[in-house]
Amino acid sequence: TAKAAPAALNPADWLLLPTPREMTLTGAVRDFGSTPWTYPQEYSLGAQYFAEEITQVPETIHALSAATAELARLGAGSRPSPLHTRIDPAAMPHPEGYVLTIAPEGAAGITIVAHDEAGVFYAAQTLKQLAQLATRNKVIPACRIVDWPDFPNRGVMIDVARNKVPEIDSLYELVDLLASWKVNQLQMYTEHTFAYTNHHVVWEDASPMTPAQIRDLDAYCKARFIQLVPNQNSFGHMWRWLMHPEYAHLAETDDKTDLCPVDPGSIALIGDMYNDLLPCFSSPYANVGCDETWTLGKGRSKAACEAQGEGRVYLGFLMQIRELVKSHGKTMQFWADIINNHPELIPELPKDVVAMEWGYEANHPFDTHCKRFKDSGVRFYVVPGTSTWNSLLGRHENAMANLRNAAENGMANGGEGYLVTDWGDGGHWQFLPVSYLTYAYGVSMAWCVETNKDINIEQAADLYAFRDDAGVMSAVARDLGNAYKQAGAEFGNNTTFYLFLQHAIEKPLKDIGLAKVTAADLQGTIDYIDAALARLDGAKMNHEDGEFIKEQFRMNAAMAKLACRIGIARIEAGGVATSKVPKDVRAKLAAELEPLIPKYRQLWLVENRSGGLKESSGIFENVLALLKQP
Repeated sequence: TAKAAPAALNPADWLLLPTPREMTLTGAVRDFGSTPWTYPQEYSLGAQYFAEEITQVPETIHALSAATAELARLGAGSRPSPLHTRIDPAAMPHPEGYVLTIAPEGAAGITIVAHDEAGVFYAAQTLKQLAQLATRNKVIPACRIVDWPDFPNRGVMIDVARNKVPEIDSLYELVDLLASWKVNQLQMYTEHTFAYTNHHVVWEDASPMTPAQIRDLDAYCKARFIQLVPNQNSFGHMWRWLMHPEYAHLAETDDKTDLCPVDPGSIALIGDMYNDLLPCFSSPYANVGCDETWTLGKGRSKAACEAQGEGRVYLGFLMQIRELVKSHGKTMQFWADIINNHPELIPELPKDVVAMEWGYEANHPFDTHCKRFKDSGVRFYVVPGTSTWNSLLGRHENAMANLRNAAENGMANGGEGYLVTDWGDGGHWQFLPVSYLTYAYGVSMAWCVETNKDINIEQAADLYAFRDDAGVMSAVARDLGNAYKQAGAEFGNNTTFYLFLQHAIEKPLKDIGLAKVTAADLQGTIDYIDAALARLDGAKMNHEDGEFIKEQFRMNAAMAKLACRIGIARIEAGGVATSKVPKDVRAKLAAELEPLIPKYRQLWLVENRSGGLKESSGIFENVLALLKQP
């Protein structure tokens, strides 16, 4: 019986995350019937997981087929439609690439031709997104998708050193989300939050990751084609170790932020740490940090730096660390900021290390820095960020430009990886969903720059991050993420909110770049935040965490508004310190802050361990104490 031709399909209705390299909609539709899809069992590695992933999708499509009269009219359920899967590097020459074909009604069904098993997995993720859209659009498209990644290594880094260590179930949920977006690396930035055998004093109050938990997480990641990469700072940012008497003798200066590179005990400590840490990870990489060594040459290594040069002393210690990493059969990654301060040394870097070229402002010089590494034949990643730390609500406009800048210049100069970083400086006050939009944009750019640089990221994040059927949540998150621009001053790696709540709570406004901020600016920011929040109830997130996500945004927004009110009070009192604001005004601010602290703790503990919470919420308690001063 002849069937009516379907209307032409609108590509905007079939937005995928990441947007594929090539997607052709034929204008036809089809139904897949009730026959389960199968995956060839001869592919041993991951075969069970593929079968689990792929057979979940037809259940969605079959339910849709049975529920819609249109598909029934087209012959819903009338014939089986098997899934044909083939690994064929000749047909798809790009690693992790795939060709996914959904044939029109009456044809061969669904075909996946992939370069490797990762390509099959990524095709399955695309198929799941198509099934989700089919449910929404009430039609199943015939189409052909040809896809492969730009960057071989596409990662996200979360900060587990600055107070917030996620519960293991939260980590698994994050892995699932990232895997669905074709991410293939996850790093957890660590200073002291791993349970080292010989160093209990460092981590005993931090709720650390244990070796068993890391191994389990590593296996969970591996089944989803994600490498869990160890990330342990090993030179700078060592205060969590050096603050203890047992390790203080290894510090460069009394500030106790950096290890002394000329003390043999420093490399011995790092070696002992790696003996515990690195065997827990199956990844061939290890990120050793070594960034921001602010006191290098200012203390015990001063004579060596004067004799050899500060850069050469740094490089010498880095090469000792490299030997430790190599002894565990891994390739060293390291943050590239210090070596960029000594560009003449870049050609001396060995070809078996990977420089992590990081920068978090929209105008970071990825172009010139990446070219340095390219010209020297040094392997490198580009490392932008979410701009959500030190912000409460994000610095959305800055982040989007930063993420794009990194991707375009990384590609232009042959970068082998792209790592989106999500730091936790200043108490890690931002909740994870504040970063969803920038995660989504960054990992999409890592997959294919050309097809994702202008992606409708709000629509995509509503579909695949927030799962908001109303299409509201991402726009609210975007607008809240731009609240920092309303406050009368902008700062690199910081916001007015953090200055008034933490970094400059007692400093004169003229000394911290806030002299031109007006009370009207801050009241306008409060009004702007309220206008965005007024739309939040319209979000209809179709998963069990939907209301929880709203509460997290409300909490971060409440903190930002409190910061603005503190700022207004200080300005109206003549630019005084917080403790010098008139007592009656401080009392009102204290009454606003006090109920937020237990609510903050409650929201934190839903997904994160208790270690670090006391320190994080303690910053608010310090503010409260100032507000309550006689």
